[in-house]
Amino acid sequence: MAYYFIANVKLNDDSWIPEYAANVHDIVHRHGGKYLSRSANVTTLEGPESTSNLVAVIEFPSQGDAQAFVSDPDYAPYADARKAGTDSQIIGIDATDAAGTIAYLTPGG
Repeated sequence: MAYYFIANVKLNDDSWIPEYAANVHDIVHRHGGKYLSRSANVTTLEGPESTSNLVAVIEFPSQGDAQAFVSDPDYAPYADARKAGTDSQIIGIDATDAAGTIAYLTPGG
C-alpha cells in the first residue's frame, strides 16, 4: 500500500539545500520512493498560518520502504544537515480512507 512521507520545513539556514537536493533523490529512489512535490510555494488555505516555507511529499510503495529511507545510513548526514538548518516536521500517512467511503481507497485509519 502506498505510503506518503510529508516534510513540513521552515528554513532557518539554507546552506544545506544544494548538497541535499543533489544527493537525496537517489537515496529516495533506492527505496522505491518518488517525489510528488518539493515546493516552496506554500499557501495556508485554512487554519493558522503555516510557518513552513518548503514542503516535500514523497510516495513510497510501503511504510517499510519509507522507514528504510529514513533509517538509511547514507541519508543520515543529509538528515542531520536538514535538521540543523530548519525547524522540520516529518509525518507519514498511508493510502487509506478513515471514513471508509471512498471506493478507490482501502478503508482504515
